[in-house]
Amino acid sequence: MSDLTLEAVDRDGVIAETFDRLTGGTRADFFGKAVVGGAALAAALETTATAQDRHTANDIAILQFDLGLEYLQAAMYSEAERLRELSPRTLEWSRVVGANERGHVKAIRGLLGRDAVKSASFNFRGVTEDDRAFTETAVAFEDLTAALLKTQATQVDSRRVLAALVSLHSVEARHAAWIRHIAGVVPASDAFDEPTSKAKVVRLVDSTNFVTSTPRTKGRRKPRFTG
Repeated sequence: MSDLTLEAVDRDGVIAETFDRLTGGTRADFFGKAVVGGAALAAALETTATAQDRHTANDIAILQFDLGLEYLQAAMYSEAERLRELSPRTLEWSRVVGANERGHVKAIRGLLGRDAVKSASFNFRGVTEDDRAFTETAVAFEDLTAALLKTQATQVDSRRVLAALVSLHSVEARHAAWIRHIAGVVPASDAFDEPTSKAKVVRLVDSTNFVTSTPRTKGRRKPRFTG
């Protein structure tokens, strides 16, 4: 069997060009940095937005919406970590996923720069203190985000933003599959996943009543993030 290389697959150089634009340097430089940890990609996402490479209004709107959703997820995991009311097993995986989500927030804020929006306040209404409710909500949010990113991949204008969304999509999908497996649910019950719309995401988030002007808890200890 012949070797499977980037050059063999990417004959027109589109993948390579997108990767170089995403990382802001050469692939060799990127992989040299990547050995120090998974923060390399997040750092690359942050440093690629420059004054001469502004996003379109469409891409800004998409990234701002994604940032709001990532704020919501990161806040839920962070609150669970602060309260420590969940079982040790649930807290173990939630810390890992939460660190990823906080990394996503940091990366998207880096992409948006001055266009980044502020986070709303959230009231999770006891979900972060109940194992079953927390796990079910986590799966729902991870599935929802993955489905949304799938839709947005066909809507963005910039290949750099597309590359960022694809990198986020795969992690969100892994989160959902991992949590499903831990909960004893089939990780992938269907051969194909359906995309979802922004309007559906808004309706589902609104139905949780998690978004509020008054935060439910205030913790002094700030959990770390990856990136």
